[in-house]
Amino acid sequence: MSAAQASPRFSFAALRERIVAFVPKREDSDKAPGKSRGKASEKSSIPVRDWIDIGKGGRPTRLAGFDQALVCVVIALLALGVVMVYSASVALPDNPKFARYAPTYFMSRQMLFVVVSLIAALVAVQVPVNVWEKASPWVFVASLLLLVLVLIPFIGKGVNGAHRWIPIGPFSFQPSEFAKLAIAMYAASYMVRKMDIKEKFVRAVAPMTVALAVIGMLLLAEPDMGAFMVIAVIAMGILFLGGVNGRMFFLSIAVLVGAFVLMIVSSPWRAERILAFLKPWDPLYAQGKGYQLTHSLIAFGRGEIFGQGLGGSVEKLHYLPEAHTDFLLAVIGEELGFIGVACVIVAFFWLARRLFHIGRQAIALDRVFAGLFAQGIGLWVGGQAFINMGVNLGVLPTKGLTLPLMSYGGSAIVMNMIALAIVLRIDIENRQLMRGGRA
Repeated sequence: MSAAQASPRFSFAALRERIVAFVPKREDSDKAPGKSRGKASEKSSIPVRDWIDIGKGGRPTRLAGFDQALVCVVIALLALGVVMVYSASVALPDNPKFARYAPTYFMSRQMLFVVVSLIAALVAVQVPVNVWEKASPWVFVASLLLLVLVLIPFIGKGVNGAHRWIPIGPFSFQPSEFAKLAIAMYAASYMVRKMDIKEKFVRAVAPMTVALAVIGMLLLAEPDMGAFMVIAVIAMGILFLGGVNGRMFFLSIAVLVGAFVLMIVSSPWRAERILAFLKPWDPLYAQGKGYQLTHSLIAFGRGEIFGQGLGGSVEKLHYLPEAHTDFLLAVIGEELGFIGVACVIVAFFWLARRLFHIGRQAIALDRVFAGLFAQGIGLWVGGQAFINMGVNLGVLPTKGLTLPLMSYGGSAIVMNMIALAIVLRIDIENRQLMRGGRA
């Protein structure tokens, strides 16, 4: 045996052919799943993950059973969130409003939320994706019922004029967070069912528009315009990724933008918030609608490059309201500096990109619902993180949206983790198919 035969040289073409050979033809898998596994044709377009490692000797290492990097990044964001929530809320008991709370009150509850979300994620990841697809219409209906219940007196809980929570013992549940998961699931299922008529606007887009309008009216009655914006981004993004006619899609976007402009113009307090965002240092707004933004910018300015050190924030000492929820990034900027903020931004960018990769892989494996849902969750996590960061940095108006996985709040963390667990399940099934097995 020659030396060349003993140690064959590695080539990406050979790697691609090796992996494609384990993927069944679509027509074979439809007829007899798990039995007829004919050799894949050269024209097969099953993509290979760009993060498959190449082991020693030029041979690909065995695919892991799940996306370990995705899990590690999510756990890291959760852990950093617990630390920063404690840092941002440790001084709150000095305020008469929180005088009866212990310094560790919000941190202990955040840790409890994280534990509950991890348990919920472990349960959700056990459920096959086809079960979620079949249940998606019922999940959507349940979200509508919860959005109605929160508006009923003596059921919904009001805070500062907003009715967004349903009390459950010592905790509160926020239906708008559940609605984000429901709309991603329903929109993905809807596009699969309407795939044959997606070029016809009235039959394909109009029913989804009606569903989005109903959710919008319920959310604006709370009011929670920030959640409605995120839900609109998820729904319209999935419609676009699902292949809806481009002209009709942009027409829908124009109508949606016009509706937002009309809501702002017709509401004096929303218009005042926009003006405060444009001129936060104006004495007219600095102590009113622009108060949070000005102190958020001061926090970022104090942080400079390396920050004041963990626990060294001054703005959290009753200058920056809701520092442990909407403006947690400002505390990160003040204590960890530009380096800390940059790491958080890169982590969320990487996470959103990874979710889109998983969705693209699922669609290539002819799993359209799974692919669109994963990409919808990518829009949710990436879009909400972008809006929250934009608000903290003064490039977007204040919307009352939290930073996913990090800000204080049980409903948001639990729903985020369930959504990510379903995406992880999609990735697990993708890997099983790539090995030649069944999802």
